[in-house]
Amino acid sequence: MKRFKIITMLFIGLLVTVGCDKDFEETNQDPNNPTSVPSDLLLPGIIRAAQNQSYSTFTGGDMGACWAQHFAKVQYNDEARYIPRQSVISSVWNTYYAVVISDADAMYNIAEAEGNSTMMGVALTLQAYGYSFLTDVYGDIPFSEAITGDEGNIAPAYDSQQAVYTGIFAMLDQAISLIGAGGSIDGTNDILYGGDAANWKKFASSLKFRALMRVSGKMDVSSDLQALVNAGNLFGSNDDEAKLVYLDADPSANPLYESIVFGTRGEWKINSAIVDMLAFDGDPRLAVYAGLNDADEYRGKPSGYSDVPNDDYNYTNVSALGDFYLEPTLPGFFVSNAELKFLMAEAAVNGYITGNANDYFIEALNASMEFNEVPSADATAYVAGQFLQSNTATALEQIATQNWIALFSQGVEAWTEWRRTGYPALSPAAQADLSQIPSRYNYPTSENSINKANYDAAVAAQGADNLTTPVWWMN
Repeated sequence: MKRFKIITMLFIGLLVTVGCDKDFEETNQDPNNPTSVPSDLLLPGIIRAAQNQSYSTFTGGDMGACWAQHFAKVQYNDEARYIPRQSVISSVWNTYYAVVISDADAMYNIAEAEGNSTMMGVALTLQAYGYSFLTDVYGDIPFSEAITGDEGNIAPAYDSQQAVYTGIFAMLDQAISLIGAGGSIDGTNDILYGGDAANWKKFASSLKFRALMRVSGKMDVSSDLQALVNAGNLFGSNDDEAKLVYLDADPSANPLYESIVFGTRGEWKINSAIVDMLAFDGDPRLAVYAGLNDADEYRGKPSGYSDVPNDDYNYTNVSALGDFYLEPTLPGFFVSNAELKFLMAEAAVNGYITGNANDYFIEALNASMEFNEVPSADATAYVAGQFLQSNTATALEQIATQNWIALFSQGVEAWTEWRRTGYPALSPAAQADLSQIPSRYNYPTSENSINKANYDAAVAAQGADNLTTPVWWMN
């Protein structure tokens, strides 16, 4: 009997083993470590990585807002004097390639397998944004060989900036056609638009408009710009603009808050260039952009000055950034409605698109006032005194200057638009390491070692790998 029980147990065990083998792969998958994820799960990480990098005080502050002369520093002035940290230069490159672009590429492939056209379009929009950010700050960059195969390519060729922009336009055209053509966006994971596909199409369209305007001095972009206007998918109000609204606590707050307030790093102050301009014009945004100093005045500091005589510029006698810009929930912008409308005004002045340039200009000003929560009476009074001059050159200067003002805190974008237009007239920082405001970031030092042949070819084509070599659309 005992022997029979043993044989019976062995037989049952064998049956169980054979039976289990049939669905072995399904029953032995760890639900906490899935082999694939839905495409939308990658979305929040990509969005946050892009904005956390571009809004960080070391990137958007030091190598953006300080170079655009929106911010100044009362201590640790190397970057403000055009001596950037190479670790930050590398961080921008690595974050945008390894996270923003690479993850967006993975999201596209997963969405394609899902048959989700809308998520494919979202992925392409974010890839295009990533490439546009990189090429605007570095110039020629790897594009056609940047994302190739599962193992990646550690030595990709560099593409000319013109070729990169051509590729960006193609990406955005495809994105615009895909968004809304099928599938959907999970609203829980869409921390930009809550799953609203129509707004993603507006983001892609408005990003393309900005990209076209960036190269408008080098390429004929009129028909493409007019087509975007005719399609009716550009931002219509501040509700449409592409911005990440941060949360109200560390570590998910706006990077400016996390460094300056939570991290008690108060050396970032407001620059005298923008204080003087706003004060002269009676611009009500001054009280939003800047706080009062210890003498109850709005006082900025000029760019630069590693050694300040007689403590002329210190932590208390220079105005801090305004409380509004130190809120943890301050949005991080991909593209703002105000910037789009200023670009539309510029395009209308140049005859690239139809429409009244002054109407676009006033709409842009109102959008900036609305975002900055300027009291209605003050905003109305200021905007009523603004109108474009009939002289084309003067009108373009007005538009570019007001766009520069409205881009406050959007450090890299403010510096980039200043590089494109040259307005307002800014002088290099005092005691600077260079005789001019930087035109680009140098390439990460690692490129000269692990990708030397392609690095050398890019330098030969573009010019010396230094901060003063202009990028293609500046020439």
